[in-house]
Amino acid sequence: MIARTREALVCIAVLSFAAGCSHKEEAPGKGAPGAGGPPPALPVSVVAVHTQKVPVSLEAVGQAAGSREVQIRARVTGIIEKRLYEEGAPVKEGTVLFTIEREPYELAVEEARAALQQDVVKKQLAEVDAKRLAPLAKEKAISERELDQALATEKTAEAAIAADQARLKQAQLNLSWTKVTAPIAGITGRALQSEGALVTANTDSALLTTLTQVHPIWVLFPLAEGDYKRVRGAERQARVQIVDQQGKVVADNGKLNFAGTTVDQKTGAVQLRAEFPNPRTRWLPGQFARLRILAGEQEAILVPQAAVVQTEQARMVMTVGADNKVVPKTVETANWVGGDVIITGGLADGDRVIVDNLSKVRPGAPVQPHAPGAAPGAAPGGAPAAPAKPAK
Repeated sequence: MIARTREALVCIAVLSFAAGCSHKEEAPGKGAPGAGGPPPALPVSVVAVHTQKVPVSLEAVGQAAGSREVQIRARVTGIIEKRLYEEGAPVKEGTVLFTIEREPYELAVEEARAALQQDVVKKQLAEVDAKRLAPLAKEKAISERELDQALATEKTAEAAIAADQARLKQAQLNLSWTKVTAPIAGITGRALQSEGALVTANTDSALLTTLTQVHPIWVLFPLAEGDYKRVRGAERQARVQIVDQQGKVVADNGKLNFAGTTVDQKTGAVQLRAEFPNPRTRWLPGQFARLRILAGEQEAILVPQAAVVQTEQARMVMTVGADNKVVPKTVETANWVGGDVIITGGLADGDRVIVDNLSKVRPGAPVQPHAPGAAPGAAPGGAPAAPAKPAK
């Protein structure tokens, strides 16, 4: 009986010791890994940035317009006989677009020519009379008044001839205007008057069509005041490109030919205009185009686009400090060069910029930086990682 009691007491003691040990292991302690200690350093890829010369590159959206746009109007009144062009087709300078009935203006030319011939005959007769009366007046056979009248008649005939010649030229000019020609080379518009329609000069009905010169083509676009300051003074040397939606350059032969002298009070932008050769009519008036303006070089830093974080207030990049902790920095950006963003302010030469795991890093958190593509633990730039300090 006593022996059984001793065995029971030993079992209770063993169970109590085991339970106490179990509670000590489960309770948080100094040696328990991951329980209450500092978080592990997050592996991140970093690149060391440096100041370098980069092109001054700006982007904008513009709208194409013809370099010359004219309205084709009838300059004489009459019935349109024929339309001699295809709507929307290119034409050369001097091409006949419309013809207006010629008969009334041909008659006007003949009438003016006949009036001129009559006055020429009158002048000849007046000259003969003046020559005949001159010696008689000298001999006092006739009065001086008669000679003066003959000379005046001669001068009047000369003036009538000059007036007739002017009327003849005007009649011939009106006759030439019955052929409506293209004053420039360009693309024709829709015909606004049909054959058989009566057009009246100097009225709305005189507008026949429009003509737009598309070679070269102009592209008008606004540029924010701050961006315009970066190209001001170098407008004539700037190179303008047209890029597609993917950023691929499709035209690299543009130049600025106009820059506004005022800032729009509503938009805060300055109007500019670029000129592009367009021999094959690739760009049409009214078409929108993305432009890239290259105007010299500037000192700046290039950072991969993935490293730039857009917040509600500004744009930021995450850098690694000397103690391998995250340091956020607000930056000023310009445009892109390939896959990099131009940083014009906020970063210093030699800063280490984090380019991945940006959704996980937090300001002040420890990180384990390594070069892009290298294994965690490798120092940025390919240098071996510093050896870890031995645990005490």
